[in-house]
Amino acid sequence: MAGAQRLTREMLLSMHPEMAHRATIAALRLGAVPAPEGRDPPALATEFAGLSVPNPLGMAAGFDKDAEVAAALCEIGFGFVEAGTVTPRPQPGNPRPRVFRLESAEAVINRLGFNSAGHQAVAERLHGHRTGATIGVNLGANAASDDFVADYVAGVRRFAPLADYLTVNISSPNTPGLRDLQAAEALKRLLGEVLAERARAATRVPVFLKLAPDLEETEMDAIAGVMAGFDLDGLVVSNTTVSRPGVAGHKNANETGGLSGRPLFNLATRRLAQMRLRVGDEMPIIGVGGIYSARSALAKLAAGANALQLYTALVFHGMELIGEIKSGLVRAVRDAEVETSAGLTGTAVDDWASGKAEI
Repeated sequence: MAGAQRLTREMLLSMHPEMAHRATIAALRLGAVPAPEGRDPPALATEFAGLSVPNPLGMAAGFDKDAEVAAALCEIGFGFVEAGTVTPRPQPGNPRPRVFRLESAEAVINRLGFNSAGHQAVAERLHGHRTGATIGVNLGANAASDDFVADYVAGVRRFAPLADYLTVNISSPNTPGLRDLQAAEALKRLLGEVLAERARAATRVPVFLKLAPDLEETEMDAIAGVMAGFDLDGLVVSNTTVSRPGVAGHKNANETGGLSGRPLFNLATRRLAQMRLRVGDEMPIIGVGGIYSARSALAKLAAGANALQLYTALVFHGMELIGEIKSGLVRAVRDAEVETSAGLTGTAVDDWASGKAEI
């Protein structure tokens, strides 16, 4: 099996990135990716924002943009899946080529620009999805929108009855002006209107805010100050970066877009720890950005994450990485003599926040 998986991965890496992505989606739809035997052990059971999942490892937004294979991803081992980013109206995204591998760095640069089938198509796929899988929806705005905030409010209205949680994504670098919503006054309006719409829903769906790793300390201070005035359920830290840590000289390193993958890990994890110090111990944080191994997953938990997400590492290591990371978490729970992986959260926040810790 390992040899077959390696061959498949090599075949996918020989293909154009977007073609390889579509091939992987097709394989998942056909059930060609094997599910693991047995259930996750109790040591991996995780709760955050009122959600109970069998393990803390989630598929990050960006892979299943249109909610085509969300349930299948949970079947092959993810504890939860975040579909999207979804925009109100269908849009093709930016011109191709727009995805670039940096293979020796285990990184990807993308400038996709929220290519999306739109609210209606995704909502139709999610309708009646209640299969036991935990599925979140990552909300975005149309590039040509006159009012980004109104687009997020429309997303809450459409998906609050369908999703297990919602993520307000204001941190993609590929939609001009979108990151401006992280500024204090704009964020106040955004959270006010989004959470007011959530309050009108029949059931209360958790709402997360996804931040960029490129924020300065003063910007994080301002965001935390604004958040304190709202009933926000959690954070997702972080999105891709416009900086280029550790990839100078690599082919495609100068392409425009957001960098993801292994070189992002230290920056994203430092920002996670810094936000943890600002929001306190109780707010759930999903840690994402650069996870590529069990060791890096454990470091993300130690920096303050309650749950984890990955995507880019699967391009280079394949879906078997899911099981490898979960096995590493189980060993760490045993070695630390804690009940579940939740006991591994927050053990090195200060070191990561100060920059003393890195891998």
